[in-house]
Amino acid sequence: MNYRIFKDKAAGKVMLILTISSLFFVIAMGVGLYIKSAPILHQYHLWDLLTESNWKPMEGKFGFLPFLAGTFWCTALAIAIALPISLFMAIYLTEYARPAVRKYFYPLLDILAGLPSVIYGVWGTLLIVPWVSKVIAPMFTNYNSGYTVLAGGIVLSVMILPLLISLFMEIFSNVPKDLREVSLSLGATTWQTTKFVVLRKAAPGIIASIVLALSRTLGETIAVLMVCGNLPIVPSNLLDACYPIPALIANNYGEMLSVPMYESALMFAAFLLFFVIVILNLGSRIVLKKIKNK
Repeated sequence: MNYRIFKDKAAGKVMLILTISSLFFVIAMGVGLYIKSAPILHQYHLWDLLTESNWKPMEGKFGFLPFLAGTFWCTALAIAIALPISLFMAIYLTEYARPAVRKYFYPLLDILAGLPSVIYGVWGTLLIVPWVSKVIAPMFTNYNSGYTVLAGGIVLSVMILPLLISLFMEIFSNVPKDLREVSLSLGATTWQTTKFVVLRKAAPGIIASIVLALSRTLGETIAVLMVCGNLPIVPSNLLDACYPIPALIANNYGEMLSVPMYESALMFAAFLLFFVIVILNLGSRIVLKKIKNK
């Protein structure tokens, strides 16, 4: 008996240590990135780094506005495309579809979620980029390579679709069946029940899922690197090329040792990405807490 109690307490201590270690790892990552970013922050004003659009490391010019704008454009477009599609697909699969349909759809979601990002990048290069260049762009301009914000947003939206659909389906499935049955017994249709009962009950989970998808989109590297054009310009429309922060880091990390301040600049880019994702997650926690307290 004493041995069983000892094992139980030991297991609790080990899990506590692992939990604290995970938190420490996140803090250490942020501190490490900040320390590596310190040289460029000491030499340049933070506001100038964030608002200048001139990126010429060889001349000592480090304007991060094109990369911030490119990241925002791609992420916003990906969420705008993926969110309604995934939401309605999840509603159909949980509220309308027959069990046989769900049975065959689940493996497809697993396959799509498990594909490496480079596969999505190749697919985007072979199909989406030519489609943008030959079909969409001619409606608005004389020539466009197809390596654009639009191509990046479409590829990223397809990448996060399986994640969002799976999360939404899990959330909707956890809504108590009693609530659905009461609503239907009062004469509500399936859509009315979904709209006024299921979606309202699932609202906190939907918000958390969107934040998780945002984090995945912000951190994606290979796919956007292959289809966005990678030009350090501030996009003015969906047919402009862009250069998201993850692509900047992946493209230039090997060159940073030969140029003064380059390493610090790239570490600052990584710190910006880390900071934005942390703020997003903390903000979602605050919103979720307020929703649950209502």
